[in-house]
Parts: sequence; C-alpha cells; structure tokens
Amino acid sequence: MRRVLVLTHTGREEAVDAARQVVRLLVDHGLEPVLLDDEAADIPDCTGVRRVQPGAVEDLELVVVLGGDGTVLRAAELVHGTDVPLLGVNLGHVGFLAETERDALESTVAHVAAREYSVEERLTLQVDVVEGGVVRATSWALNDVSVEKGARERVLELVTEVDGRPVSSYGCDGVVMATPTGSTAYAFSAGGPVVWPGVQALLMVPISAHALFARPLVVSPDSVMAVEVLERNQTDGVVWCDGRRAVPVHPGARIEVRRGAAPVRLAHISTGPFTDRLVAKFGLAVGGWRGPEDGEGRGHPAPAHPAPPARPVTSPGAAPGSGPAGG
Repeated sequence: MRRVLVLTHTGREEAVDAARQVVRLLVDHGLEPVLLDDEAADIPDCTGVRRVQPGAVEDLELVVVLGGDGTVLRAAELVHGTDVPLLGVNLGHVGFLAETERDALESTVAHVAAREYSVEERLTLQVDVVEGGVVRATSWALNDVSVEKGARERVLELVTEVDGRPVSSYGCDGVVMATPTGSTAYAFSAGGPVVWPGVQALLMVPISAHALFARPLVVSPDSVMAVEVLERNQTDGVVWCDGRRAVPVHPGARIEVRRGAAPVRLAHISTGPFTDRLVAKFGLAVGGWRGPEDGEGRGHPAPAHPAPPARPVTSPGAAPGSGPAGG
C-alpha cells in the first residue's frame, strides 16, 4: 500500500478542511492516507485513517503539507534523515516552499497517484555551538541559521570567519547563514541575494551591521562559516535554526555552520523554471518583456546540445526513474 502522510496546521479552519479533502481524494485514488496521531483528533470525518507517531515516517511514500512555509519547515523536521519527500500546498501568503495552491488539490492528488512528480534534494546546514572549546549544542536547518542579539537595546559584537580565516568584525543585530533554499527567506529580508536552488553554495548575510564592509557573502558549499561572539559583549545572544529551534549563546561562544550530511527532499509537479516561481511568488513586474515567441530576439534560443539529464532521485514506493533531481 502506498502511504501518504497529510500534515497541516490544525489551528486553522481552512487547513483542516483542506486536510479532510486530501484524505478523501487519496482514498478515492487507492492510496492510504496517514495522519499524525496528535493531529487526527482535530480533523473530523477521518476516523479509521492510519495514525503514526512523528518518529515513524520511514515507510511513507510522500508527505503532503498543507500550509505556509512554516508548516513545510515543521514537516522537514519530521522527515530529516529519511528519504521521504515533501510536497507543499500553499495555504499561507508567499509560500515559497509550496509546490501548488489550495484550488489545485484534486489535480495535485491525481499527479501523486499517477506518480507524475519529480524529487530534488535540497542542501541543509549543520550548526555547532562551541563554548569553552566544547561543542555544547548541535542542530540543523533547511533555510537558515541566524545568530542574533539577545537584548533589543544593544548590538551584538562579533567576528565572521570563512574557512578558518577572519573576514570582518562589527557590531550588528545579527548574521544569517543560509542555503539557496533559504535565500528567499530571512537572508532575503536582510538584503542578501536570491540564489537559484540548483546552485551549490552557502550564504552569510549581516543584519544591520555597523561597518564599512558588511556585504553578503556567497561561498563554496564545502566552506565552513563561523561567527565568534566577542567576549566584550555585555548580553547573551541566541542562535535560531529555521526560526524554530533556539540555542542561547554567551560571550566568547563560537558558532560553526557547514553543509549538512542529510538533505531534505522536495517533490515537484510543475516543470517550469525557478524564474517563473520567483516572479509569481513576489508578484514582480515584468511588463514589456518580449520573449522569443514575439520575434524580438530578447529571449535566448534553446542550446543546440541540451544538457544531460540530472541524476534521477525517486521516492520510496515510486517507480524507478519517476523524476529527475534538479535545482
């Protein structure tokens, strides 16, 4: 039996209604819907549906996530370290991590039932908080790791570092270290660049830094980024992972961030380029653009020798070669 977990924000009536509809559609298509045990009671008309604990997701083919980016990040916590992919349905505002919208539930489930989706692996971050030469805390993130000041009335004084060499020292509100996936989240708000998901890189973006050189940095995916909280700070700071998991840090602490060993897998139904998603999600003005179909020559023709297909990445229960990996 192909099992699909339906995960949502049960505190929102719209999300509960959408979850109930997806459960019904999955049954109609011959798939077995699964709910988290602590959410099932909040979704009416779903008695008899298989329930699982958060730590028992390995035998799932897919997780359909109904909500905004915060709900997708919560789902990422459930599947991190497994091969189970996430497929997001946006019920929020921007919903950059979501694949489809609320009004496309029927076609979304139909694509899942027909195995008409591809899966890509998204780079993650590992963070180690070192104090007194000892690793005191370890965590991970899909979007970003931020080092922030703990007191509103003070700045956080720190030194940034890449690959064991110092880059700059300044007072600031904090520093965001992000993946390409997180480049459109906190790092974007702090003035960082938008990085296409297919680019293998890490980002370091200062937040309101008092310095002549406090530019966003884009570094190798194999680099190790670090932030040292200077001893002269008079208050503690805090490390946030995806804005969900917090670790307090004291003056003298060192925060090291590197590429994580376990990626998160995202399922895709659409095959359009990331550019289209960027324009649609941010409502960017593109009036006046003339593509190749208009005969103006602004668009570039397809290459004479197309690039080779990406390495296929399939989900548990999916047919071999069901979809390519990509950015």
